[in-house]
Amino acid sequence: MTAPVFAAQPYSGIASFGRVPVASDATGFDVSILGIPYDGSVSYRSGTRFGPRSIREQSLLLWGYNNVLNVAPFKTLAVADLGDVDVFPPDIVATHREIERVASKILTTNSRLISLGGDHSVSLPLLRAHAKKHGPVAVVHFDAHPDTWDSEYSGQRYSHGTPFRRAIEESLIDTSGYFQIGLRGPTNGPEDYLDAARLGAHLITFDEFRRTGIDAVLNEVRSAIGTRPTYVTLDIDAVDPAFAPGTGTPEVGGFSSYEILQLVRGLRGLNLIGFDLVEVSPAYDSSNITAILAANLVFEFLSLVALQKT
Repeated sequence: MTAPVFAAQPYSGIASFGRVPVASDATGFDVSILGIPYDGSVSYRSGTRFGPRSIREQSLLLWGYNNVLNVAPFKTLAVADLGDVDVFPPDIVATHREIERVASKILTTNSRLISLGGDHSVSLPLLRAHAKKHGPVAVVHFDAHPDTWDSEYSGQRYSHGTPFRRAIEESLIDTSGYFQIGLRGPTNGPEDYLDAARLGAHLITFDEFRRTGIDAVLNEVRSAIGTRPTYVTLDIDAVDPAFAPGTGTPEVGGFSSYEILQLVRGLRGLNLIGFDLVEVSPAYDSSNITAILAANLVFEFLSLVALQKT
């Protein structure tokens, strides 16, 4: 038996995501990969500005065929890596404006957008761009934290702890199809979860997930969302730091790598329009295991998009 021959080994060549072509225009591509190296609003450990680069490096280990979903997304889809948004570390408003502009331009080509963060504040301008195209969207939000504070820093409306409150206030999210999955850990008080619920989010804590199981959670999500346009946002701190230590605000007692892979795969059949994966911080990443997981989660989402096309 001869060994398979690859175009390039993982240790060589330019590290675009999955070694897809690098492009400056999304026209003609089914999916566009976009890096957003911004971490100006983190509240604990900074470093997620280096997340997109680290995820791309580890994506070179993706051989291309998804044996669970029986699809080869890089062959089924035309995928391009569009590089990174120009961010402005001292100015979150200017950064968000540029993210929205670039994302909106990509979406006008009918290319689906997969974004690599960066801190979770970047989801707000991404949702603005997607809602501009689709109207208010259903959202599946994997996270240890609800990120629905009114203000994380006194008098400041924007940070990685506020994006989903702002998105709901701006009517970007269809709250009848908004799920926050994996919440856990200490908070300032009961109002953190209560506020998210009052805003319209459907909370599934990690403890509830463990009691009911993967299938029950996924069935609830699919039943509530139906065929509505659905955006997926995944904060890597949804995963237990034993499996994903490279993040800014780790919370113990979260998903295993296997569980989060199963949850993303379980979104098969939804009308998936966009995805972001955020909060990978390489400086705290033991042996790159967080970035390896992140790259594989993006691969799973790409596989779901490929199944939509077939």
